Amino acid sequence: MESSFKGILYPARLPTFHRLPAPASVADLVQWFWIPEWDIEPGRTSRQHLIAYPGSNLVVQPDAVVFSGPTTRAAHRDLAGRGWAVGALLRPAAVPLFTADPSSLRDTEAAVAAEGLHRSVSEAMNTHDGGTRRGRAVDAFAGWLACFAGPAVTEEALLANRLMDVTASDASLVRVEDAASALAVSQRTLQRVARKYIGLSPAALIRRRRLQDAAERTWLDPSADLAAIAAELGYADHAHLTNDFQKYLGFTPSTYRRAVAGER
Repeated sequence: MESSFKGILYPARLPTFHRLPAPASVADLVQWFWIPEWDIEPGRTSRQHLIAYPGSNLVVQPDAVVFSGPTTRAAHRDLAGRGWAVGALLRPAAVPLFTADPSSLRDTEAAVAAEGLHRSVSEAMNTHDGGTRRGRAVDAFAGWLACFAGPAVTEEALLANRLMDVTASDASLVRVEDAASALAVSQRTLQRVARKYIGLSPAALIRRRRLQDAAERTWLDPSADLAAIAAELGYADHAHLTNDFQKYLGFTPSTYRRAVAGER
């Protein structure tokens, strides 16, 4: 998992970055934990571009804890100085613990009052111990979240988790009706569950996975035919892939290919 860069547009620009699996105690609440660490020379910044996973994140930073809502477009964050963050990519079942309306937090974030979480994670991350701090930070994060969540999640919440899982992993799902069929529920049920637990429509979840896959394949294989990538991912043609790139990422696949080629 630590070597996975899916969703990260320019991996060559990354600071030290790790993805750690969620402990069993929070497996229904967290997809994984992610930890960037950086030390950038004075006067310089490092811009990180992302096609974020279509979920919400709970993030501990040196000065705060924030809930980051689902995104609708490519995003970036400028890093400077020395710092770290410990984030949990939340599974849909965890989202109602922090907001009753995740769509109201699209493309934004809100502060979370969680002094105990901030203190325990910060203590772990500020200990220079050859790398074990990351595992201890995740353990502290998971322990806090397990206590905060309380009883086991509901069947509806687990359905929301399955919706996220299937749209993120099954490349054969290109329409909402495909996802409904795979989960043996109605499209109306999917729409309701997605609105309550994710804040994005099922169609948006499918589109995000296709964009992530297209960007990843373009980065991994600079010689791959873009029309072939479009067809493989279920786009009607190359033009539809290009339109999605331009609309949601702000550039075309060809432009992205030239940019990453210059960084290899």
